[in-house]
Amino acid sequence: MTRLLIAAALLALASPIAGNAQEWPNRPLRFIVPFPAGGSTDVAARVIGEYLSRTLGQQIVVENKSGASGVVGAEAAAKSAPDGYTILIGTDQVSTWQHLFKLNFEPMKDLVPVIQLSRQPVVLAVHPSLGPTTLAEFVALAKQRPGMSYATSGVGSQQHIAAQWFAQLAGIKLDHVPYRGGGQAINDLIAGHVKIASLGSSPLIPHYKAGTLRLLAQTTAERSPSLPDVPTYQQAGLKELVLDQWLGVFVPAGTPPAIAARLNALVNASLAEAAIRNSFLQSAQDPIGGTAEAFSRLVHEDTEKYGKLVKELEIKAN
Repeated sequence: MTRLLIAAALLALASPIAGNAQEWPNRPLRFIVPFPAGGSTDVAARVIGEYLSRTLGQQIVVENKSGASGVVGAEAAAKSAPDGYTILIGTDQVSTWQHLFKLNFEPMKDLVPVIQLSRQPVVLAVHPSLGPTTLAEFVALAKQRPGMSYATSGVGSQQHIAAQWFAQLAGIKLDHVPYRGGGQAINDLIAGHVKIASLGSSPLIPHYKAGTLRLLAQTTAERSPSLPDVPTYQQAGLKELVLDQWLGVFVPAGTPPAIAARLNALVNASLAEAAIRNSFLQSAQDPIGGTAEAFSRLVHEDTEKYGKLVKELEIKAN
């Protein structure tokens, strides 16, 4: 009798989880974007969100929850109920936070990688009034005017790492001005309040094509098909500097595996659609997709890689 009671209790506990996985989703989902609207992460989240909303018949609410280089939004996601209704659209900064900040959560334990969305270059952008049209001209100017300020979407971001790495290799000094997100940095760059920025390429492309910004270099090993006229740092002579900025989907630890697996399948299906792939490619984001296991390996490998770079470049949280 005791064994039967225990078995019945375990079945009762398990049933809601199984039921939730089968019924999911039966109400709106929340996408947490840990940066303000207008940046690369926000753009990708809305593209994927529109597809999921159409496919699932449920509203996708995009919540821009910025602060502390993305930590505020990620922490909110990590501490949300693990029921599949709160989803983090995160960046590779997940792999740098533990090397820079005292956190109230553990990214590698409290967030579960579901799928990689995309990768894109980090680009060095300048306001035309600054003058340089090539990376060599920029380096020459930086040597004449050490300490020029540049914007990024936050401390410890791959944008920050790329710029500091570039400065070290080129033998120049640049001063970092972190913003709460790429969108705010772009607005100030276009207005000329800051003349230099190291940012994800996606939201910069329209301004580059309009001639309101210049892009001097990109961090990927090969030129993005969307930016064929912009040389890589390697092509400009800095052979070591290769870096991909990625976006991915995470859920809170404890989310039923069946829900995470279905979310992976849905996002993979979205990235297979020609319209969505073209939307990503036109903004210099290479759509990736794939398995949760492959994405998890990338997250952990980058955590190790960026830990070394943060130390070597002496990057510190302000």
